[in-house]
Amino acid sequence: MHPVADCRPRVVVIGGGAAGFFAAIACAETNPGARILLLEKTRHLLSKVRISGGGRCNVTHACFEPKDLVLHYPRGSRELLGPFARWQPRDTVDWFAARGVTLKIEPDGRMFPVTDSSTTIIDCLLGCARELGIEVRVQTGVQSLQPTPPGGFRIGLGNGSEIEADRVIIASGGGLQSGGLTIARDLGHTVTELAPSLFTFHLDDPRLRDLQGLAALDTQVSSPETRLTQTGPVLITHWGLSGPAILKLSAWGAREFSRLNYVFTIEINWIRPTRTDAARARLNHEKAVSGRRLVSTHCPFELPRRLWERLVDSAGIGPDFQWARLSRDQLTALATELTAGRFQVTGKSMNKEEFVTCGGVSLDEIDFRRMESKRVPGLHFAGEVLDIDGVTGGFNFQAAWTTGYLAGVAAAEALA
Repeated sequence: MHPVADCRPRVVVIGGGAAGFFAAIACAETNPGARILLLEKTRHLLSKVRISGGGRCNVTHACFEPKDLVLHYPRGSRELLGPFARWQPRDTVDWFAARGVTLKIEPDGRMFPVTDSSTTIIDCLLGCARELGIEVRVQTGVQSLQPTPPGGFRIGLGNGSEIEADRVIIASGGGLQSGGLTIARDLGHTVTELAPSLFTFHLDDPRLRDLQGLAALDTQVSSPETRLTQTGPVLITHWGLSGPAILKLSAWGAREFSRLNYVFTIEINWIRPTRTDAARARLNHEKAVSGRRLVSTHCPFELPRRLWERLVDSAGIGPDFQWARLSRDQLTALATELTAGRFQVTGKSMNKEEFVTCGGVSLDEIDFRRMESKRVPGLHFAGEVLDIDGVTGGFNFQAAWTTGYLAGVAAAEALA
């Protein structure tokens, strides 16, 4: 028989990320007398918080209506409506403000600390946990979790020891390496199909070669195979395409693109909302009024110059071609390149700031009022271990804050 610790924690939180810390803090603030232990299997606490937003931490998004907020979640939108009515971005902003951390809104709605440093958020969470007396152990993995009658859990740790707890909150993140998903399966939970979300597209196309760093700010990207469409900026990279429109498309099509082995076609409208017929009419107008000008150097749309030159070339229009010389077929070809150019995707790369996974514990098996398992009383879930994921822009962190808060409060209230 393995030794059992004498000082039994009332609540054990598995996972030292955003959801885990917020759950532990909410639990301690709701029930100050509760003994809370947070376990992190690596040596790094809040690692995603540290690198989010290029090290600035995209804390949340300035979307303060739950019914609008849920529209940014490819998986979990229906289930999150109730939780967001109880804890939404406004509550997150106020919570951090009450602890001396002011958030700012950027033009695209993303919210960051005014310091532009993720260290501000990390220090706040670590400081709160310390002040509340939450015990935090790193390099402490959980190997097993067993309910013990008449209530409570026995937890097997990686070092061979065991501890007991009245309530357990699993906030270990998603992905194939998530120990929380293994535990959930062992306890009878369904884990839905896992697939990367928020990834960039690999492609090698002469129209984009050596244009890395250029961005088109208002585009529409479609995937004919999945019938999905997203809009927003697109960034050309040395390996292909990135930017908000690409990342959103990857999130909504995460499972479909995985089943296609990341080989599929995309169609890009570089000059949204202009459609092909309207683009052709505009080009025909330029032919009439700018006849002596070179097509390659005179772009009537808001596009990076070098991208325009490539699209002109791809339409079969030479660099010394004047507008007046354009044929009907060339006008049509250029309008098509601008509004419906097709590109072959041959793979993916994870977006370095996001690496989100779709899939996780089935949402049908969770009571979202308390973030509690319907199969195992006293077991709560929070964060990416659930089959919940959002698009880029702070939405995944907001889901972590919300589900972590509700799980922590529910666990604390159950101890009273």
